Amino acid sequence: MGVRMTKQLVVDALQDAVNNSGNVEGCILHSDRGSQYCSLQYQQMARANGFVSSMSRKGNCWDNAPMESFWGSIKQEWLDGQQFRTHSEAKSAIFEYIWIFYNRQRIHSANGYRTPEAYYNEHRVA
Repeated sequence: MGVRMTKQLVVDALQDAVNNSGNVEGCILHSDRGSQYCSLQYQQMARANGFVSSMSRKGNCWDNAPMESFWGSIKQEWLDGQQFRTHSEAKSAIFEYIWIFYNRQRIHSANGYRTPEAYYNEHRVA
């Protein structure tokens, strides 16, 4: 999470994903067509790690429906009405929602009523 959406922010996020995910060969890496995701550095890193790049079609929000659903959930379940005094405070709340609640406690019907972490561990390729 950064103050601005920069190429370095998405490159660092991709590196974190690679470092924490094990084998990502063949995983679909979906994004919109933002300049950060189209950058040479980001695309080269994705290819070098075996990702299959996928980008939303121009002007088509439906291509990104799963992420839009996630943002709707976080706003409704966690951030509704909250106000943060600092960027650090907001970052901590987002971290808690994603890593503590969403991934480890919140069940999902699309995952057979398992948490994302449980589903991931069952389908992880070493």
